Amino acid sequence: MARALRLLTQLMGWSCVLIGLFHVALGNAAIPGAGSAGTTVDSWGRFMGACFAGYGLAWLWAAQQRPIPSRSVRWLAGVFLLGGVGRLLSLALHGWPQWFQIALTVIELTLPPVFFWLADAEERAPRGDVEAVHAGR
Repeated sequence: MARALRLLTQLMGWSCVLIGLFHVALGNAAIPGAGSAGTTVDSWGRFMGACFAGYGLAWLWAAQQRPIPSRSVRWLAGVFLLGGVGRLLSLALHGWPQWFQIALTVIELTLPPVFFWLADAEERAPRGDVEAVHAGR
């Protein structure tokens, strides 16, 4: 479980950094259906992309700690879950978005419970198991 936590934390970090930079670079073109949304939405999207890249760096920071701090993982997963709840709120108020946004909502609602469950895997693991995880990276 400690290895799964470390791999998922790193994957989450790199994914968020890359997605964030993608949004910074492409602006509205990175958001399905937002191509003609205008300069205000483009500016907001690029700013939020930078914030998402920073969020990914926080995940990568957590992945570099020995052991991975469960409190950080829970907070970061909670923020991700809040994003999914925000999408549900948008769905309830404005209807169904483009299909890719629905897929993202499913990920944002299902992945956090996995992180909540794994959060203290390294802290609970016997010392030798944690060292084996670090040696195998």
